[in-house]
Amino acid sequence: MKRWYVIQIYTGFEDIVRRDLEKRVQEEGLQDLVGQVMIPTSEVASLFSEGESKKEKIFPGYLLIQMEMTGETFRMVATTPRVSRFLGGESPVALSDREVERIFTQMSGKLALSADRENYTPGSEIHICNGPFSGFIGIIDKVDDEKERLTVMVSIFGRMTPVELGFDQVKK
Repeated sequence: MKRWYVIQIYTGFEDIVRRDLEKRVQEEGLQDLVGQVMIPTSEVASLFSEGESKKEKIFPGYLLIQMEMTGETFRMVATTPRVSRFLGGESPVALSDREVERIFTQMSGKLALSADRENYTPGSEIHICNGPFSGFIGIIDKVDDEKERLTVMVSIFGRMTPVELGFDQVKK
């Protein structure tokens, strides 16, 4: 099954590496194992010129490739000039469906990039602002960024009790 992987490349060579990879897939007959090679870009409106917009890379220095991870496809990508590595190194990890969906949403321009998203770290104190434990203060025990869930230790009747909450139910 083809999955999406992230390749780190030399910044500024995204178009060249994409063309090289597509050419190598054809030359080595790997069309069945390799799908799209994509540079994530998005339309960005100009602040100074009304009505003008341009394509801007969302992740400069990175490409997405849809492929089946086999020894042959790994070698083909890793030996392509100007490719630094797969994210994950020797054992690349495919992007989750949620991550792929988020990238495609960003590319369609429906989602604004948010640089000031709160980072939750185990051991930090948070205030519960929503749900049955609203008003309680807790200590973060575990963070699941993919599901946007926290396990928080809350004192209930003098005992520390784990409670699972969503990112939207808490604030720092």
